[in-house]
Amino acid sequence: MSRLRHPLVQVGIAVLLTAGWVFVSLRGVDLGVFATVGITGLAVLGSSFLLAWAAETAEEDVPRAFAIAVLAILAVAPEYAVDALFAWQAGAGGATIEACGQLTAAQIEAGETPLARACHSANLAIANMTGANRILIGIGWAGIALFTVWRSASTNDPSVTSRDGLLADVVELDKGISTEIAFLFAATLWAFFVPLGGGIGGLDTLLLVGLYVSYIVLVLKSDKDTEEPTVGVPKYFQDWSLPWRPLVVILLFLYSGLMIFTAVEPFAHGLEEIGLQIGVPSFFMIQWIAPLASESPELIVVAVLVNKARSTAGFNALISSKLNQWTLLIGTIAVIYSIALGAYGVLPFDARQSAEIWITAGQSFFALAILCNFEISLREALVLFLLFISQVLLEFALIQEYLTLPIGSHDLLLVYTAVYIAAGVALFAVRRESLRELIERATDTFRTAVGRDPVYPDRAD
Repeated sequence: MSRLRHPLVQVGIAVLLTAGWVFVSLRGVDLGVFATVGITGLAVLGSSFLLAWAAETAEEDVPRAFAIAVLAILAVAPEYAVDALFAWQAGAGGATIEACGQLTAAQIEAGETPLARACHSANLAIANMTGANRILIGIGWAGIALFTVWRSASTNDPSVTSRDGLLADVVELDKGISTEIAFLFAATLWAFFVPLGGGIGGLDTLLLVGLYVSYIVLVLKSDKDTEEPTVGVPKYFQDWSLPWRPLVVILLFLYSGLMIFTAVEPFAHGLEEIGLQIGVPSFFMIQWIAPLASESPELIVVAVLVNKARSTAGFNALISSKLNQWTLLIGTIAVIYSIALGAYGVLPFDARQSAEIWITAGQSFFALAILCNFEISLREALVLFLLFISQVLLEFALIQEYLTLPIGSHDLLLVYTAVYIAAGVALFAVRRESLRELIERATDTFRTAVGRDPVYPDRAD
C-alpha cells in the first residue's frame, strides 16, 4: 500500500488515465459517443490532478496568486476554445449589428441562411459564456463551500468554523483574496453596461483585458505566500533542486493543459449529443451542458485542494477563474470575431442575450456581496445554488412547455436579475464595514506593489 502512495506512482496513475485519449487521438479511432465521453472524461480527470499538482508545486518559486491564476486559465481553456469557435463562425459569416438586425428572431433561430447561422453563432457565443460564468458561481462556489464543510469532519480544515444556528457553519477565506474580489467587482459593474451597446466591442476588450493584465502584474509584484504547507506530490516535487523543479512544473502544466484542451471539446460534444438524443434542446445544451463539461477540470482541481484541507487555495482558484472568464473571455471573443470578420467589428447579440448578461452580472454582484466579509456560510451557499438551479429548471420547463407562467423566458431572466441585485445591495449595506476593509486591503496591495507605503498598516496580516 505504501508503494502505491509514492508521489511518482500517483503521477503515473494520473498519466495512465490520459493514456487512452492519447492513443485514440494519435490513431484517429472513432469509438462512438458513449465510449468517447468515457475516455475523454478519464483524461480530464487525470489531467486535473496533474494540473493541481503543478500549481501547488509552482508556489515554491512564484507568488501563490500567480500560480493559481495560471491554473485557472489552463483549467478553463476549453471554455475559451468553445466560445472562440462560435465567435469565429459569427465573424466569418458576416454577422454584424446591422445585418443581424434585419433578421427576425425566428429566422436566426432557424438558421436557414449563412447570415442567419452566423447571427445564431454570435448568440451562442454569449449564451455559452454566460452559462459558464453562472455555473462557476452557482455550482462551483456554492458546491465547493458545501463540500468543504462536509469534508472538514475528516480533514480538520482550519478554514471551517462551526457556529450555532441552522446551516450556520462557515468557510473562512484568505483576506489576501481582497485584490481578486476588487478586480472582479470592477468587471461586474462594467458588465451591466455591456448590453447597452448592442454588442461586445473594442472598448469592452480594452477595459476588461486591461483589468486582467493589471491584476496579473499586481500579483507578480506581491510577496511569495508560503502560509499553507504542501504535502504529497507537490511537496515531493518542491524538494527537487533547480532547474529540475521548474522544469517538472512546466512539463505538468503543458501536458495537463494539452490534454484538457483537446479532451474537453469531444467530452462536451458527446454530452450534447447524448442530451439531444433524449430530447434536450440544442440551445439549452450549448448554454448549460457544454459549459458544465468544460468547467469540470476546474471543479475537480478545487475538490482535490479541498480534500487536502487547502480550501483557501481552492476558493482562490475559483475566484481567479471567475475573474479571468469575466474579463479575458469576454474581451478575447470580440478580438477573435473581428479577425474572422476581416475588419474591426462589434460582436452582436439579441435582446435575450442582453438579459443573459444582466442576470450573470447580477449573480456575480450578489456572490461578491456574500464574500465581502471573507467567508461563506452553508446558508449562503445554498441560496446561491437554489437561485441558480431554480432559474435553469424554470427556463427548461418553459422551453419544453412543461409549465405556463404569466411571463416569458426573457422576463424571467430580468426578474432573477432584480432579485440578485436587490439581495446584493442589501448585503453590501449590512456589511458595509467589511466592504470598507476589503477596499482598504485592495488599496494597500496596490500601493505595496508599486513601492509605496500602505495607507492602512493595521490591516496587514
